[in-house]
Amino acid sequence: MVSIQAIFVGEPRSITDEKGTWFSAIYRAQVEGPIELWETGLAGDRVADTKNHGRPGQAVCVHPITHYDFWNKTYDLEVAQRLGPGSVGENWTISGGNEQTIFCGDVYRVGTAIVQVSGPRGPCSKQERKLGLPGFLKRTIDSMRTGFYLKVLQSGIVNTGDNWDLQDRFDSAVSLELVNQAAYRPFEADVFEQVLRSEGLVPEWKDMLLAKINGR
Repeated sequence: MVSIQAIFVGEPRSITDEKGTWFSAIYRAQVEGPIELWETGLAGDRVADTKNHGRPGQAVCVHPITHYDFWNKTYDLEVAQRLGPGSVGENWTISGGNEQTIFCGDVYRVGTAIVQVSGPRGPCSKQERKLGLPGFLKRTIDSMRTGFYLKVLQSGIVNTGDNWDLQDRFDSAVSLELVNQAAYRPFEADVFEQVLRSEGLVPEWKDMLLAKINGR
């Protein structure tokens, strides 16, 4: 059973590090107790990069908790350095599901809200900059541990511990992992055909994949 392990929200702010000053909402704070989920996202959560984030299909950013075990082992992180829920700036850290078992277009009831899986999260350099781990962006792409986004079909109240109750899945649905495979692995015609035929993947992802085909 998929369930929420932690919830995070944040506001855009300026961050200064050894590379200079940058603006982001990737540093999110954990929420304790129930919180409203609207079509635009969680109460109190906003994005800084409105060009690449903030579309209806990006209302909630989700990351499987098991990915953090992988990163801690990959980078041999000591106790004080270990990554955990919220480390890559997600809104929900989940257990019980990942890119292999969750499919684009899946509709879930979570708390009193209803959400739909849009597609994978596109890895970005801000994750690597926040964590300070060399090569994190490339390793995210290579391992396809991207996390994913949700669209909110019905507003409601959600809370840590809420289970995801699967309501619907398209007959032509493809897993998030298959979309990542099409995006980040060498071209395979049958994979692309299956992904582009799927009903649940948002148009933006299909456009990106078509651009990849045309640019080969």
